[in-house]
Amino acid sequence: MSTIDWIVLFLTLLLIVVYGMYKSRGIKNIDGYIVGNRELPWYTVGLSVMATQASAITFLSAPGLAYSQGMSFVQFYFGLPLAMIVLCITFVPIFHKLKVYTAYEFLEKRFDVKTRALTAILFLIQRGVSTGITIFAPSIILSSILHLDVTYTTLIIGLIVIFYTVWGGTKAVSYTQLLQMGIIFTALLVAGVMVVKLLPENIGFSEALHIAGKSGKTNAIDWNFDLNNQYTIWTGLIGGFFLQLSYFGTDQSQVGRYLTGSSVRDSRIGLLMNGLLKVPMQFCILLIGVLVFAYYQFHTAPLFFNNVEVSKIEQSIYHDEYKAIMQRHEAISQEKSIVSQELATALQQKDETGIDLARTALQTKNEEDKALRKEVEVLLKKNNPDAELNDNNYIFLSFVTSTFPKGLIGLLIAVIFLASMGATASAINSLSSTTVVDIYKRFIHKTGSERSDLNASRIFTLFWGIITLLVALYASQLGNLLEAVNILGSLFYGTILGIFIVAFYFKKIGGRAVFIAAILSELIVFAVWHMDWLAYLWLNLVGCVAVIVLGYAVQFSVGKKANKE
Repeated sequence: MSTIDWIVLFLTLLLIVVYGMYKSRGIKNIDGYIVGNRELPWYTVGLSVMATQASAITFLSAPGLAYSQGMSFVQFYFGLPLAMIVLCITFVPIFHKLKVYTAYEFLEKRFDVKTRALTAILFLIQRGVSTGITIFAPSIILSSILHLDVTYTTLIIGLIVIFYTVWGGTKAVSYTQLLQMGIIFTALLVAGVMVVKLLPENIGFSEALHIAGKSGKTNAIDWNFDLNNQYTIWTGLIGGFFLQLSYFGTDQSQVGRYLTGSSVRDSRIGLLMNGLLKVPMQFCILLIGVLVFAYYQFHTAPLFFNNVEVSKIEQSIYHDEYKAIMQRHEAISQEKSIVSQELATALQQKDETGIDLARTALQTKNEEDKALRKEVEVLLKKNNPDAELNDNNYIFLSFVTSTFPKGLIGLLIAVIFLASMGATASAINSLSSTTVVDIYKRFIHKTGSERSDLNASRIFTLFWGIITLLVALYASQLGNLLEAVNILGSLFYGTILGIFIVAFYFKKIGGRAVFIAAILSELIVFAVWHMDWLAYLWLNLVGCVAVIVLGYAVQFSVGKKANKE
């Protein structure tokens, strides 16, 4: 990075930190620290909800996923608008009426304290691990730029985020996320325009999409009903609906965002805003990845995008073999560029025969490149048996740092930092809130002064910051980070959602029954996942339905036994 890029990055991050510290001044109790005194307007709530979900993983992994697999991941979010409507009708008014600090307080009022504690613990496990992944994601940036081991950059980023999070409460998190999302939207628009401008002069946006489409990258919709396919419209609408409903309805990192709304109306409008904007935003992020793929049809792409691993192989005994593979790759890339130009010309002239011939030739060249990549992967494993071969997280970063002008590189990297700060801050804040409200104040220290409760909140924020940082140090073993987070969520969210669905709609099921059902359901979910019977999004439906069905069965069994006695 140039000096200008470092200045842009530093000033952007400094702006956010100073703004957050300014907005969080005067916090005197946990009401201000946890729910921001419940006084935020709808647009702040909406952008805070979006920023919490749109972590750095979104901006690192999604373009890479589109580059390698196409646009199909967008179907993951199709259930989101439906989930927002259900939340606005049911969850929001109940939470506001009860004036709870966390979602799990409601469960004790409806069931009992052990069900509240169990659900809170499930959340703490899931969110604690996934937050570690969101800390690790931006550390990839510094790792690639500074050519440092990712362990060191993870420690640097993690410690900065922990400091920022411990200082600011929910109000600081929400207000900084408002500013962050404004910068992020602007930078994404600029990035999309830049990718198109970097294409050859005779290749515009339409031609780039056609070329990517002919290579199978623009197929966003899959109507096949295949339970083993991760991304179909049915998986997104059904499995995604249950995942999003559980995430936004029962995950304290999100519930805490809209509990800050000044009224039920503000919280509802904020959630609906998220439902309307999230799918188009994710579509645009994936589209950038598709355009990057189109760009590399005319330019030589790295065979492997993780510069740290590439640097290791270049300095190893396999250097000559790697160099020979890259020479063949350069030759294929030049041929691919010629074929891509022929395809663009045929598309402009609407020459169907030419289109078919050029498309077939381009597919052949891309397959030859895939074969060369396999050879590189073999060398990487020979040189380093622990090398991570999934480099989706590095694709967009590599493209930006190698092609974008000075200043803009710093801005795009700042966007990834901002996304990480927003998502991580609200996650760690929610972990602390849940620990303090549902565990510490409920079981350990029931009566305490406002100052002691506030100090406890900050101490637990620091505690969870350290825990998530330790998790982050192992996140490199999880492959594509975006999928890793969603798989982890799917292992727990279905069961948690099932508990809340029973609480809202199945009044005949009591606390003992739902507690037993939740434990059994979680075991079933892990068994199904371990046996790989279904695509992971369906685990959300399995867990939710299992809690309801088993809850009824246990309640019926308990009731029958009581009648006999």
